[in-house]
Amino acid sequence: MFGAKPHVSRRRRPTTLKSVAAYLGVSTATVSNAFNRPDQLSPSRREEILAAASALGYDGPSNRGRTLRTGRTNIIGVMLSDGLGYSLDDSVASRFLAGIAEVLDASGHHLLLLTGAGRTDRQGPTLNGVADGYLIYGSIPEEGTLALLRHQHQPLVTVDIRLPGLSSVQINHRAAALTIARHALAGGAKRPAVVALRMTLDAPGGRLARQGHWSQPNAVAIERLAGFDQALFEAGFNTADIPLYNVDGNTFEAAAPVIETLLDETSSDLLLCMSDRLALTALSLAEQRGISVPDQLWLTGFDGIAEGQRRRPMLTTIHQDSHAKGVTAARMVIGECLEHDVEQPVWLIYGDTCPPGADVPSS
Repeated sequence: MFGAKPHVSRRRRPTTLKSVAAYLGVSTATVSNAFNRPDQLSPSRREEILAAASALGYDGPSNRGRTLRTGRTNIIGVMLSDGLGYSLDDSVASRFLAGIAEVLDASGHHLLLLTGAGRTDRQGPTLNGVADGYLIYGSIPEEGTLALLRHQHQPLVTVDIRLPGLSSVQINHRAAALTIARHALAGGAKRPAVVALRMTLDAPGGRLARQGHWSQPNAVAIERLAGFDQALFEAGFNTADIPLYNVDGNTFEAAAPVIETLLDETSSDLLLCMSDRLALTALSLAEQRGISVPDQLWLTGFDGIAEGQRRRPMLTTIHQDSHAKGVTAARMVIGECLEHDVEQPVWLIYGDTCPPGADVPSS
């Protein structure tokens, strides 16, 4: 006697876009529009389709399937030359990323952050097909990563650097540095010094010897130093004699030891700083030592971050709109802006740390 025939369960076929269309008696394009192009349907029609899809257990087209059909991921990659934590904490970088996010949110794109692009101790990431385009942000990009991206035929936009054949968004760092240094030197400072931000990839913090050729240079720092040096030369200084102190990170922790050494080793009456963070660190340290700014020491920054404008004495600086830079770069990489190179304006903020028309600081 044979036993009862075992029950064989049949797996239910997954609901697809095609089966939803057949159930509703509409085309697959109509169902697809309900999920991907709602502007193509009336609100009531779209609601009817979504309700039916939900009842049938269909959650919408898969991202993988959409990518295979269209060749697009709706992802934009942003390559950061510094680590993610550093970039999010830095006022300039975070404002730049906020501008990018504003455009991508509005256009239905997603943001992919790729960090450590400036490192040369490892190969660049395998990025083939990951994103529809890339923004390369930072002044010391890794050449291997750039070479990898160039072979992917996706839009590339560089920010704060200019590379042959690639679109770019930047400011004129040299001209801006020249403008603020001319302003500062017009008061008759006798002992200026430069506080530089990461002149090269591997330069240590501290006093740095000037070089005719910089190894692994930070393009932004090189351009800002060139602007400072031109103004110093015009004011009658031998730039080789001007103290140059390098800070390898745009934070108080990295800057404080270097600037303390500068204040100990020199009797400078003017500090030309390559960032507002460096200038604010110098201002705090000067105040701790009882050095009056601007009566005994002048300071200039660069970037125009909010913190420098809210405190007193207010920072004399160059303002650049980092949020607008992010907006422009994002619009370029997704094709909303067709310009090849964009140079954004900057302006001088006449703050209190180096006021216009002031007399030379007293010793």
